[in-house]
Amino acid sequence: MPDTPPPPVRRGPGRPGYDQETVLRRAVELFNRQGYDATSMGDLARELGLTKSAIYHHVSAKSDLLAQALDEALGALEAVIARAGADDHRSAYERLRATVSGSVEVLIAHLPAVTLLLRVRGNSEVELAALERRRRIDDDFAAMVAAAVDEGALRTDLPPDLISRFLFGMVNSLAEWVRPEGRYDATVIAASLTTMVFDGLARDGRAG
Repeated sequence: MPDTPPPPVRRGPGRPGYDQETVLRRAVELFNRQGYDATSMGDLARELGLTKSAIYHHVSAKSDLLAQALDEALGALEAVIARAGADDHRSAYERLRATVSGSVEVLIAHLPAVTLLLRVRGNSEVELAALERRRRIDDDFAAMVAAAVDEGALRTDLPPDLISRFLFGMVNSLAEWVRPEGRYDATVIAASLTTMVFDGLARDGRAG
């Protein structure tokens, strides 16, 4: 089914336009499709059927759109970790499970923005800032894994930082195939992945 632009919003007599949220969504789609560096404001204007001056009504530069998209993805992930970390009524193991499950739901709910985040390579100040935030998320997640190990809930023969990389890598791999409108909703996917990671796939206690 062809990707058709949403209907324009009228902003004056005979002058079509788009709201800022729509411009951002279309920009992220275009960045993911042909690459951020390869996309110009002229490309986005053509995508929306607008003039470049109409695009600049919403943002001052292409990097503003990138920053907004990356902040969407990073902010959602940071919120998941913050909520889990602030829950003193749960064990470290339970907080870790909640973080993995919540990260899956964030990825699916914000799939275009998270996909763009995963493709960032640090080619600009905006990207470098995003990578620094992502490193802090990785560090916080690794600390959660270490806390669960210290608690005795996870095996001790694997380095906690390696476990955290495996877990985040598994979650991030969903961006390659999952679709929000697919057969399974975000809740089912999050629960299934979390169960597989923490409880395994073997039946009748045959793990190991």
